[in-house]
Amino acid sequence: MNVASPTLSRIAVIGAGYAGMAAAVELTLAGHQVEVFEASRTLGGRARATQINSPDGAVKVDNGQHILIGAYCETLRLMNTVGSHPDHVLQRTPLRLEFPGEFRMVAPRLPAPLHTAFALLGARGLDWREKWAAIQLMRGLERDKFRIEPDISVSAWLENNQLPPRQRRLLWEPLCVAALNTPAEHASAQVLANVLRDSLAGARAASDMLLPRVDLTELFPEPAARFITGKGNTVRRGHRVTELRRQNNRWLIDGEHDFNQIILAVAPYHLASLMPALAAQVAHFHWEPIVTSYFSFPADVQLPQPMLGVADGLSQWLFDRSQITGQRGLIAAVISARGRHLALPTAELERRILEEIRHIVPRLPPPLSVQTITEKRATYACTPGLTRPPATTELSGLWLAGDYVAGDYPATLEGAVRSGVVAAALATAATGRSVL
Repeated sequence: MNVASPTLSRIAVIGAGYAGMAAAVELTLAGHQVEVFEASRTLGGRARATQINSPDGAVKVDNGQHILIGAYCETLRLMNTVGSHPDHVLQRTPLRLEFPGEFRMVAPRLPAPLHTAFALLGARGLDWREKWAAIQLMRGLERDKFRIEPDISVSAWLENNQLPPRQRRLLWEPLCVAALNTPAEHASAQVLANVLRDSLAGARAASDMLLPRVDLTELFPEPAARFITGKGNTVRRGHRVTELRRQNNRWLIDGEHDFNQIILAVAPYHLASLMPALAAQVAHFHWEPIVTSYFSFPADVQLPQPMLGVADGLSQWLFDRSQITGQRGLIAAVISARGRHLALPTAELERRILEEIRHIVPRLPPPLSVQTITEKRATYACTPGLTRPPATTELSGLWLAGDYVAGDYPATLEGAVRSGVVAAALATAATGRSVL
């Protein structure tokens, strides 16, 4: 029995974020003719490089600080494929959650599942009752095969399991917001369970934290573009698609570019303008912001660790970019999801965050500059039972990709990449295979 190669197609990918570039790489590997259309000159979509002003001039940062974890297998696979080697561009450390003066949990380099058990047993800031409750929670998830039925909010799930308040505040609720970008009282317990299944309950390396040493555009989208164009395909930057039309079994883009198939990898709120028939599938979505304030200090200012949590603060996580990217004196403060910070003027928000940094860094000098970036619709709100559209559509040859498309993961880089891989596989399968 011989399996013939698929009939190759001209396939367009609209959107050069992580989902779109993942799809384009997979299609390129399959030998298709691929064109990527991106409205911006900068690749990456909602996870991209941008610039801020500093006393030394323009500095390249990200529109929102992100981290990866070792469980992001598809992202790491495709990074390797396009020559963005994870060992070079990511700083890998064992899971470490630390709120100075209150809580610290570090995963030891032990085989799974011992690394998780010993991380919880050795956590500072929790008493033995709280540690045992955390272990019991993970054991209960494993017993139930990480299924929570019916899906409820993370807060309700923690309450049902009678988790101590301090443990909820210092461990599970911060993990929820970091993973789902949705407050625990609104977030899906099932989706959080999916993340815990692949990280804390996965292989030892799956829970590792991977901090990008390069900006998010250079981490994957740019190397992907070089890979795609190096194989003879095209990435069109600064080309905003305004019209999609089906004609004679082909797809027309802006009335002139024609393709057999299209992968639509834009943010969900752009579906209405490009394909109104699909808008209803995301009309019920709500959005969560991510706020990142960049503080430029003298070059010798550092945090005790590359990444620290802020307990009960406005900011949630602090990142010392001098220890990650080599940008000396630059500290990023991140606030995920909605909260009381959104009601504050930017100057007041920055002033309060600065006071929080001062609690961690004694004798902190005044910042040389501060710049805050707010992504108002950074992700969808990952709520219980949320219906997410599938990658397939009722329109022949049109597929969806993006972190909002149905899947196990929330709106993360890995969720986006996985959706792109799925869309590319569907497009390739649609070209047809003959078995002789």
